[in-house]
Amino acid sequence: MYEFKEEFKTGIDQIDQEHKRLFEIADQIYELKNKEFVHDKYDEIRSILEELRDYTDTHFAHEEAYMESIGYKNMFMQKVQHDALRRQMAEWDLDSIDEHQEETIDEILSIVTDWLVDHILTYDKQIGRK
Repeated sequence: MYEFKEEFKTGIDQIDQEHKRLFEIADQIYELKNKEFVHDKYDEIRSILEELRDYTDTHFAHEEAYMESIGYKNMFMQKVQHDALRRQMAEWDLDSIDEHQEETIDEILSIVTDWLVDHILTYDKQIGRK
């Protein structure tokens, strides 16, 4: 379901490769949601969330360093948005997932989908147009 397509490319190889990996993580979440005969998804949810948090932090650090290196004029706005997503992910209570597994998966998918589509198409593509 989640596939990094041509329309998401910024023209900056490192950023595009990292966005592609974020799409792969989103696809893992989607695949987990559709595992009908797996009733306890806690360990997989927790593992994917931890990977998503770690990889997002790494990606944002790289993207912000790149923006700084080119003197990107909208870097402050990007950083504010990055920090908001970091805070949102930090608020996920990994210990409470067990009782709300499907709701957690749905929430993660919603946030990741909105972020990947909206943020990349609206903001990140602008970086490549500098």
